Amino acid sequence: MTLLEQAQAIRHDIVGVRRDLHAHPELGFQEVRTSGVVVAALKELGYATVRTGVGKTGVVAELGPATGPTIGIRADMDALPIQEETPHEFRSRNDGVMHACGHDCHTSMLLGAARLLKSEFDANGSSWRGRIRLLFQPCEEAFDENGISGATAMIRDGALDGLDEVIALHIISDLPSGTLQFCDGLAMAAVDSFDAVIGADGGHGAYPHQGTDPLFMLATVLPNLYAIPSRKISPLQPCVVSLGEISGGSASNVIPSRVKLQGTIRSLDETVRETLWKEVENCFRLVEPLGGRYEFTLHKGYPSLCNDADVNSRLKSVASEMVPGDRIVEEPFGMGAEDFAYMARESPGAMFFLGAKVPGGGSHHTPIFDIDEDVLPLGSAMLAETARRFVCQPS
Repeated sequence: MTLLEQAQAIRHDIVGVRRDLHAHPELGFQEVRTSGVVVAALKELGYATVRTGVGKTGVVAELGPATGPTIGIRADMDALPIQEETPHEFRSRNDGVMHACGHDCHTSMLLGAARLLKSEFDANGSSWRGRIRLLFQPCEEAFDENGISGATAMIRDGALDGLDEVIALHIISDLPSGTLQFCDGLAMAAVDSFDAVIGADGGHGAYPHQGTDPLFMLATVLPNLYAIPSRKISPLQPCVVSLGEISGGSASNVIPSRVKLQGTIRSLDETVRETLWKEVENCFRLVEPLGGRYEFTLHKGYPSLCNDADVNSRLKSVASEMVPGDRIVEEPFGMGAEDFAYMARESPGAMFFLGAKVPGGGSHHTPIFDIDEDVLPLGSAMLAETARRFVCQPS
């Protein structure tokens, strides 16, 4: 049987792991139970080399001879601070925590791939010329108090040392089920965020002329913020500046003394990214001639994801044998962000998308996020077959 056929034969087990993880979600760097499930599964499969506590709560396992090239396969394990609202029996049992981005699927698919690869190695290990490293990563969705995400924590602990390539997949709820999406080069955005405060005197709503009004100043800042992508950046360079929070004031007849804002900045090109940092802050400087003051804090996030064309080529070659041509899409992934970008900068790497759209299912990061579980064996087979071919190629 092909690895895809073998994966389809163990669909029930892959889905079972996914549902168990979905019912017991854990936030970033808190994936203690999840890591325990992963370790127990790997040991039951007979993996002799399993490291725990990598990047705080991550797990690393290896298979194959130490000599020759090494390929890594990464899956993230953390959930989001969201209250689930789906009707499933396996919905989250942890209040305010939910797998609303598919990381439970990623972990279960990598465990499925681990099972396929162990069976393949036991049967044909003499033909392997390299090693496969399984990377179960914590905390993709956030940073710790020191600005460290799961990928950087694992890199710091040596999880990518000696890797020749690294691959990953991301399940996508708005892409037709069973579709595989690829993109060479820049595929996902760098993400940065900012906090800002516009300060003024405030005053009585009946006598605005006696003080200074931060809400009035905000009216100058907003159009300039939103004009940055169209007036400060080349139209050939994708970028986004969006506000997610504006708060200020507490009564209808009181002019507040401060207004707080939070926003996100997205870009692909690193030069554009640095320009955006400066231009966003410049917008808040506009309050100073109006008698106001400002505070601005930039939080630098993940870099843009750049997929290596050679690694992608191998993934696409496997995909062409597993799904019909009309289920293979080649286009940029969008302005979302992924901390796999750190790994792809550490070693040549590529991420691909696996469509899992289900009627009525919500989008990522929403309380009704849902996916088509029938695609999970395809994801396991894609990861396993790509890695198998890498370690079986002539040295």
